[in-house]
Amino acid sequence: MVLIENSVLKRIRRSAQRSAKGDTYELTFHAMGTQCRVKFRTARVSDATAFQSNLLDWIANFEATYSRFLPDSVLSRINANAGIDWVEIDSETERLFNLCSQLVFTTRGAFDPTALPLIRLWNWKAERAVIPSAADIKAAQQLVGWSRVQRKPGAVFLPQPGMCIDLGGIGKEFAVDCVLALALEQGIQNILVDFGQDVRVHGQPADKPAWHIGLQDPKNPGRCWCGLAVKNHAVTTSGDYIRSFTLNGIRYGHIIDPRTGYPVSNGCLAVSVMAPSCTVAGVLSTTAFILGPQEGISFISNFLGAEGCVVTDRGTFTTRRFQSYVVS
Repeated sequence: MVLIENSVLKRIRRSAQRSAKGDTYELTFHAMGTQCRVKFRTARVSDATAFQSNLLDWIANFEATYSRFLPDSVLSRINANAGIDWVEIDSETERLFNLCSQLVFTTRGAFDPTALPLIRLWNWKAERAVIPSAADIKAAQQLVGWSRVQRKPGAVFLPQPGMCIDLGGIGKEFAVDCVLALALEQGIQNILVDFGQDVRVHGQPADKPAWHIGLQDPKNPGRCWCGLAVKNHAVTTSGDYIRSFTLNGIRYGHIIDPRTGYPVSNGCLAVSVMAPSCTVAGVLSTTAFILGPQEGISFISNFLGAEGCVVTDRGTFTTRRFQSYVVS
């Protein structure tokens, strides 16, 4: 584990670049399979350097622990022992799995960390698109279901070979929240954390009363259709406009409804959510995307402090107070 952590840390540190303008620092690096950016304010260079070191150490440990692409990670060991044996886990993993349980219940199964067997069936990177058979989808569904995961203090067990846990729907967002908490512990009060467009902010930038977060236009990727003025909140967007394929006139996006085993096809192009934490915002945006425009907006509205919008091929739907955060 230490060797993997060291190799991950070296890779992340090699990718890191930091710039400064006045008391504002911007750190960029590549981790968890995505481009990461952290912009923060501090008066002393030594504080910026210490925070950068601690941040990169934490990220490397997080990736080494929870990446399913690293064979010795905790997640890979859990998956490799499916149907075989229990795997010991630490208190942070317990906390993360407890959060998964809460979110599976809250979303009524639209979020499920055991959905990887279904996701693997739908290969959006294949040179030639193939639709899985109904039999294959049904077989994969037999391996899906967070309620089937067995847990006891300090250990977890997947009871059937082929079951697996993937934190792709919560991992980056959880990491964003943890990095922001790390900054606050070190006395950094004004910060923006952006891991692959999963964003959380605290305080304000040097030149504005709030952080401005752009929302990408799913109909014109690479351009923003609006911006939000945000303080002490997170903003995430879920959409299938980047990864999809079309076969026989039918478009198949990469967001799977684990309850049906099929890609979502309800007219949604993107869902953006602002919420007190990045973890909650991410799960709300993905769940609302799966539920569809009307039910999705209602779902977001039921969460205290959450606002959101759903962009569809027929128009844009928003929660009641979403427009009050929009800036030109």
